[in-house]
Amino acid sequence: MLIARLARPAALLVGALLALALGGCQSPQQRLGELAGQHDRRLQTLDTKPFPLLLGAPAHVPVATRMRVYLEGDGHAWATRSQPSLDPSPRDLLVARLAFGDPAPSLYLARPCQFVTAPDCSNSLWTSRRFSEEVLGSLDQALDLIKARYGNQTFELVGYSGGAALALLLAARRDDVASVQTLAGNLSPGYWVQLLRLSPLEGSLEPLDYRERLQTIAQRHLVGDVDPVVPPSVLGHYLDGLGNARCLHIVRLAQVSHHQGWEQAWANWRAQPVQCGN
Repeated sequence: MLIARLARPAALLVGALLALALGGCQSPQQRLGELAGQHDRRLQTLDTKPFPLLLGAPAHVPVATRMRVYLEGDGHAWATRSQPSLDPSPRDLLVARLAFGDPAPSLYLARPCQFVTAPDCSNSLWTSRRFSEEVLGSLDQALDLIKARYGNQTFELVGYSGGAALALLLAARRDDVASVQTLAGNLSPGYWVQLLRLSPLEGSLEPLDYRERLQTIAQRHLVGDVDPVVPPSVLGHYLDGLGNARCLHIVRLAQVSHHQGWEQAWANWRAQPVQCGN
């Protein structure tokens, strides 16, 4: 009887461990699909050139004159400190969770080669050329397709980490970006690699090269004060280089790191209008 009594708990334990192992083996694409289903979102691939992009949108078409678009971060760019990843799809679905949990009309837009493969995908696209003209061009086309599909007149871009640099670059080249908000934003990739002594981002664009245009864009930057990945000094460098901006709002968040604290922080700020003049 003792053996019989122990068999059921042991079986339950083995089953739990097996389920955990299987869950850990899910691909980023599978986990994103599950997350989308939980939030009644649909995943689709936009036929942008040269790289198709994955879009996460509500099952029911949102009607809004202004659409909030979340731009994914750099994702899993490096497998080790010296070895690029074979798949840049983010392992942490933070940006997707923020987008899918947002009650405002909003969409999730992944970066080139994240979740969707293409013949031209190479590791330079998520390492040295992550902010290149071809990356920016695909995202630019995606906004055109979104605008044609949903009928919005303007965009609010929300960029996380490296997605912040691309949000600024898109705002600098388009005339329909009403505002940019960044979370843990890499606002100056050139300064960032110097600060952390990383490999140069050869072939990438620098937002501060378009400072005169960016001075006219309403923007709010949320920065965690304990972020070692994109230190707060990156924001300071960007502000020094930007100069006199028409509408600028800075939010410094205590005890928020690069990966932790953003869901609560963003829930507190996402519905608040950008405040100019601070």
